Amino acid sequence: MSAISHELSPQAINAKLISLISAGAVSLGVLLSGFVINEPAPYELYMAGLIAVWALFGLRISKPIVPLIVLLVLFNIGGMISMTQMAELKNTPLYLAVSLFLALTAIFFAAVTEAQPGLFRLIFGAWLATALVTAALGILGYFHAFPGAEIFTRFERASGAFEDPNVFGPFLTLPGIYLLQRLLTGSPLKMPLYAIPLLVIVGGIFLSFSRGAWGLFGASAILLIAGLFLQSASGAFRLRIAVMTIVAVLLLAVAVMVALQIPAVAELFSTRAQLAQDYDSARFGRFARYGIGFLMAMEHPLGIGPLVFGQIYGEDTHDIWLKALLDYGWLGFASYAILIGWTLAAGFRILFRDRPWQPYLLCAYVVFIGHIALGTVIDTDHWRHFYLLLGLIWGAIALEYRHQRRHRPGYAATASA
Repeated sequence: MSAISHELSPQAINAKLISLISAGAVSLGVLLSGFVINEPAPYELYMAGLIAVWALFGLRISKPIVPLIVLLVLFNIGGMISMTQMAELKNTPLYLAVSLFLALTAIFFAAVTEAQPGLFRLIFGAWLATALVTAALGILGYFHAFPGAEIFTRFERASGAFEDPNVFGPFLTLPGIYLLQRLLTGSPLKMPLYAIPLLVIVGGIFLSFSRGAWGLFGASAILLIAGLFLQSASGAFRLRIAVMTIVAVLLLAVAVMVALQIPAVAELFSTRAQLAQDYDSARFGRFARYGIGFLMAMEHPLGIGPLVFGQIYGEDTHDIWLKALLDYGWLGFASYAILIGWTLAAGFRILFRDRPWQPYLLCAYVVFIGHIALGTVIDTDHWRHFYLLLGLIWGAIALEYRHQRRHRPGYAATASA
């Protein structure tokens, strides 16, 4: 009787209610991340309010998250210093404000997932839900399925509820990889539950006609399969992964072949599938600008100012490393490089440990690696989902630190003291 009374005590009910409200609030924020047709998007407005409220009511920053905070702050300080080199500020303060805000979202997601590990499942579920909606909009828009559907396309490419197909495709990758992981490791009876939404996600990625998104999904899928092989020593499990991988590849190959029977799809695919486009290899194309930008960065250790390179040459750097050098200076570049290296090293160290959050970490980690590679051909410093990935990995890093600390000899005595 006392156990029942304790379970229904006002304190327990309040704690449960607060937990449900906070979980719903975080999930709503992730849902909004899939709708960015105009800026500022609802995601920015909502997350700014959510972070502020959470900070007022006890957002806890633990020791393992401190490196993330320090490096992101230094990165943004580099941008502020770089801004001092500009003759005209134009929209630069707003640009840097967005950079700082996105850094705060990474810190926020790291902190809340450490505090409530159950949020991993809810965040992945919300990301999958919003990805399915925006992917479906992109597919319907591409085929002009209803009047006004063209709002969900850009440059005759599916973009869903995004401004740019080159961001739309990468946004879909984590949910696609998560579904693939469930397809490879889940119950065979549930295969249709994973296969059907996976086809929708892959359809959106394919019709975005983003070479970066294609490569990102392919590389992330290969890394996921390799990770699953390394994770288990069971021959039967590895055989199952091999068989399921073949089935998944055949399923996707058939879907792509069916899509290529549509003349418009086949024509755009043949154009976009070329390794180098005209704007890449032209005299002042993307590749030539890399060399120009690097030489410029060597002459300006404080940077030249955010967005200035694009104003001079008509196109942005399209390389996150070069952008860090030019827009955030040598300080920003060093901070960013250390942050990426630290995240990869600390994440890999705990990648295969048997923890409840390990499947989510594995999916986020392989997609994060893909984004690092993708950053060599596109600017990712303002991609909302990149900072979400960063926060998820650091949340797992902090959880592992807490787990190890709790299992150290003498922890119980220290905690009670």
